Amino acid sequence: MKLSSAFAIFAAAVAAIAAPLERRTSNPTEIDILQFALTLEHLEAAYYTQYLGQYDAQAFSDAGFPPQVYERFLQMKGHEVEHVNFLTSAIGSNAVQACEYSFPVHDVNSFVALSLVFEGVGVAAYTGAAQFLSTPAFLTTAASILATESRQEAWVGSDVLKENPWGSAFETPLSLNEVFSLASPFIVSCPSSNAPLAATGLPSLTASAPSSTFYCPGETVTLAFDCDNNSSSPLYVAFFSGLTTTFVPINDDKTVVLPSGLVGTVYAVVTSTGSGTVTDGNTVAGTVALNFGLDPTA
Repeated sequence: MKLSSAFAIFAAAVAAIAAPLERRTSNPTEIDILQFALTLEHLEAAYYTQYLGQYDAQAFSDAGFPPQVYERFLQMKGHEVEHVNFLTSAIGSNAVQACEYSFPVHDVNSFVALSLVFEGVGVAAYTGAAQFLSTPAFLTTAASILATESRQEAWVGSDVLKENPWGSAFETPLSLNEVFSLASPFIVSCPSSNAPLAATGLPSLTASAPSSTFYCPGETVTLAFDCDNNSSSPLYVAFFSGLTTTFVPINDDKTVVLPSGLVGTVYAVVTSTGSGTVTDGNTVAGTVALNFGLDPTA
């Protein structure tokens, strides 16, 4: 399955309406960050546990994958379960519990494809949340988990799907709200005893599928989002790639021309600012994941 299929599956799920979680918007504490990380790890652990119990080694073989792919996914499941156990122990009795989830998986190929997106979102989440950690033990733990998640993303993208293992020279950091907007569509409901998350979802944003396997610079993409702003102020798409943000104005018909210089997985939001820093205050809708591919000779 091509990476474009992975992102199509993901986009369809994000466009769906998910039940809201209890959440708050005050500045996050270190425990808030650990709770948020645990929320994501619960999702990943549940994902791998459910579908690796449903699809065995023979199912992977029938889908055209070599034997080691199934075995590696079992190892990844073990990693996510260990992350859950470690974070639960670190947080203590108030640690959030697993939720009820719904995933758009119908076969081995769609399972593999969606796993790539989840690993990428996890990497972006840990990278973006690092700024809120100051305790050495927490920093070390987060860095250790981040490195493992990044290796897993690269393995799925390159060895399993035979596409790009990375994008730019830097990982792309996302804010808590940007990450939450990508993860929450898969969460149906959570235990009422769970502590509120230090994140709030953004209004939904989707983009039309690429004309070929990947999105390409110069291509025109149609966006779908709701905007309550009745003013004539222009809106922009902010493309996040590594540590760089590229702003492109949105046309009146909600189309945008993709800029040059983007490779690999790129995240984007609609914002009211055309330069500077994207904040929750100037973000109109998001987040969408776009795959630009990576030329192996680049």
